[in-house]
Amino acid sequence: MSLNIPHPLAMTDAPSNLGVLSAAASGLDRFIGLQGGDAERVFGVAGIDPDLLLHPTLSLSLSNYCKVLEEAASQSGCDNFGLRYGQQFQPRALGLLGYVGLCSDSLEQALQNFARAFPYHQHDTLIRLVDIGECYRFDYQVRHPAILDKRQDAELTMGMALNLVRHVLGPSWAPRAVLLEHGKPEGWREHQAVFDAPILFDQPCNALLIPKRDLADQPMPERDPVLLMLVQDAIARLGGQQHQQCLVDQARGLVRDALPLGEPALEHIAAHLGMTPAALQRRLREQNLCFSALIDQVRRELALHYLRRRLPVSELAPLLGYSETSAFSRAFRRWFDTSPRQWLQTCSA
Repeated sequence: MSLNIPHPLAMTDAPSNLGVLSAAASGLDRFIGLQGGDAERVFGVAGIDPDLLLHPTLSLSLSNYCKVLEEAASQSGCDNFGLRYGQQFQPRALGLLGYVGLCSDSLEQALQNFARAFPYHQHDTLIRLVDIGECYRFDYQVRHPAILDKRQDAELTMGMALNLVRHVLGPSWAPRAVLLEHGKPEGWREHQAVFDAPILFDQPCNALLIPKRDLADQPMPERDPVLLMLVQDAIARLGGQQHQQCLVDQARGLVRDALPLGEPALEHIAAHLGMTPAALQRRLREQNLCFSALIDQVRRELALHYLRRRLPVSELAPLLGYSETSAFSRAFRRWFDTSPRQWLQTCSA
């Protein structure tokens, strides 16, 4: 069997993965076009170099990766973009991670190996296979502090896991249920059609419930223990160095958590980072930021996030650390040259 993957011994000097391997965006430019979007514009807004997508073992920023999926959904007008992209995303397209599953001995082992290898493929992410009795629960959740909007990524990843199982059990296989952490979208019936299973929204974590009896004694058609060992070694080499979150992202996450208590204090955030206030300010200046601008950025991102989830405008001020709704409204008008209610009306039109 001929597999088009890089040999692990050739990767000794390859750069470590600091986000998500670009194999996760395989065929994305073409798929954006098929959904009626402009791939060049989407990549530009998301800050992704299209040339990176030609090399499946290069690394993309996880923030940019989630953003490109959200932007593709918005720009193409396809609200279920991630769901559809995942539906056609076969295991081989995932590169090394896909072959970790395909080369495993059994389907049960494939899911276990896939979950163990995933942290090398993508950082700042929870992924695990949990034994809950009659079923395995395949959990997935992005835990990067700077990423708020991640619905498209969640639906894409659930589709990838679904396709790994259907690769063995056939296209009619269905999980016991699918759990998604985001709210119920307008096009939720398409989710039911894709997974052929009950879909539960607003859950603590994204997950597939997979009956154990479906996995019993199911060999992988392309199992290859020698190749599995080589592929596992190769992906570990790429992601082996522990990724340390960018200081700005850490500070952003701390600011976001502190906002419901009021205006975050520089001293408080610096102490949580184990730094002096002056050192934090210096590190922020290296990124062309100051502490007040960082707070402003986080508030702006959170405001849009909450409005897209249709939270009442009257509830947003305290969530963003403002003592009065009027202060939030003034800030929103400064950011977007419109009021929060007008912004909602425009988006709903």
